[in-house]
Parts: sequence; C-alpha cells; structure tokens
Amino acid sequence: MLKIIISGCNGHMGKVVAGIVGEDKDTAAVAGFDINTEKTGGFPVYADPMEFGGTADVLIDFSHPSALDGILNYCMQKKVPAVLCSTGYSDEQLQQIEDASKVIPVFKSANMSLGINVVAELLQRAASLLKGYDVEIVEKHHNRKLDAPSGTALLLADAVSEALPYEPEYVYERQSRRQKRAENEIGISAVRGGTIVGIHEVSFCGPDEVIEIKHTAYSRDVFASGAVAAAKFIADVKQPGMYDMKDIVNKI
Repeated sequence: MLKIIISGCNGHMGKVVAGIVGEDKDTAAVAGFDINTEKTGGFPVYADPMEFGGTADVLIDFSHPSALDGILNYCMQKKVPAVLCSTGYSDEQLQQIEDASKVIPVFKSANMSLGINVVAELLQRAASLLKGYDVEIVEKHHNRKLDAPSGTALLLADAVSEALPYEPEYVYERQSRRQKRAENEIGISAVRGGTIVGIHEVSFCGPDEVIEIKHTAYSRDVFASGAVAAAKFIADVKQPGMYDMKDIVNKI
C-alpha cells in the first residue's frame, strides 16, 4: 500500500486527489498539509508539515507556491519524494526545487494530464516538420485563475521551442506593437471566464492552411489522476533528480 501525503488537501484539487486515492486499493492518504486544518478526508491535517510524525512514501502537492519552503524542508529531512503540481513559482523557487532534486526525487510538471503531455510530444513533431509556419497558442481557464498565461501554455510553447532551429520570442500581447508579426514569434493569449477547466489550442499557420492541435479538460479529475500516477512512478525511483510527465510517457 502506497502511503501518500496530500499537501493542499483542503483545496479543491486536494480534495479531488484525496477522493481518487481513497478509491484506489493500492494507495492510502496518511496525512494532509494545509493552512486550513479541518479534517475532511479521514486523515490528520497539519498546518506545519514537521508536526506529522508518521511515515509516508510520497507527497503530492496541489497547494500554492507560498507553501514550498515547508514542503521541501519536510521532504528533504524525511527523504520523501515529492510530486509538485502547483504553478506560478518564482525563479528563486525554481532554483530551490532544483536544489532539492539533488537530495530527493522530485516530480514536477506544469500539467499533470497525460493527454496534455502527449499533445506536447505531437507539437514537437509538428514543429520539426512545419518549418516557417507561425505558431499561436490560445489558452482558456475559469475566471478564478490567478496566473496568465497558464503554466500549461508555457509548457506547450517550450515543447514547440525545443523543436525549432532558432530561439523563439514569446509574445503575450500585441496591442502595444504596431508592427508586422516577426517570424520568430510564438504568440500566447489567455482567456478567463466562467468555469472553464482548461482549453489549450495550438495553431500552426502556414501558406493557405492552418493545422490546429487542441486539448480540452472537462474536469479536474484528469489532473488529479495524473498526480496519483506520478506518485506511483516517483515512489519507485531511488535516484534523486528532476522527473516529469515525459518520463511516464516514455515508460508507457
């Protein structure tokens, strides 16, 4: 039985993860970390990770970048692998995560959906073949999302970028630009409204044709299921380092 800690357990995504873990005969939630210590999932909840005195095989974090210090300190001291699902980390925090990965296995992805990461693979193939095509990304999310563009939009832009023979420029808005679109641009646009879970559409615009690759998430369960799959993967990893959904895709 895989023993899992859920960080951000009383947030929306944390509750979805707890539900999936509870229904999986091979996993069990042994503790939660959250500033709201209400016990809602049948396991103890701690505001301070170091208050938990039990044992765990892996931690899944769906909280907030502000919780990173406590999470990494706990995981490094207890030698617990971490699955980091939050977005919006600062450059300094990204360096913290990189440093932690020298001590413990760290699984980090801007999007935990297997489908999105397959899309990223498809985009790399498309970008390598569709030379000279303009690339535009439009992402749509609910009206409560704080960061823009989404971490997933950047993940997809990075996937395209890796396959290009030049270093592209990410352009996030055009109203201040009174000029022709440069050939090395990747346009990234954000839409916020209603209860949209997540829609990402990448267009390759060439002479007389447009190729579109689109992913739509209809519920947050796809992200939570991906996080649990990542927890199962990283719990078996013995070597410290950075891991992501590519490792799961390659394993499949």
